[in-house]
Amino acid sequence: MKQIILIMSILSFLFGSKPQQNSNITVLNTADFKTAITNKKVQLVDVRTKNEFDSGHIQKAVNIDIFDKNNFISAFNSYNKEEPVYIYCRSGNRSKKASKTLDSLGFKQIFDLKGGFMAWQ
Repeated sequence: MKQIILIMSILSFLFGSKPQQNSNITVLNTADFKTAITNKKVQLVDVRTKNEFDSGHIQKAVNIDIFDKNNFISAFNSYNKEEPVYIYCRSGNRSKKASKTLDSLGFKQIFDLKGGFMAWQ
């Protein structure tokens, strides 16, 4: 038994172990995302660049560019962390990163659009 514990300790040390944690992030498909934001006042944020946003976006979305790190964090600090926030980007990669940042900032409910704006269209 001691050998198993020793082996597990060595493996844990070598490869690391991540404690299980509850995530505040939920990835929604297009239909569920649309249902969630339709006819409601929600915190809806497009994390793409201004040019991308200007070329088309989901109605009532606010643009907060994830690449503008200082503005990104300060802009989200003015949002209600207790209320759900719905975010998207072009394909889902940037919004995934943004979701993790929002989680670290203390947001309780983060909903990310699977496939991003490309899936929305």
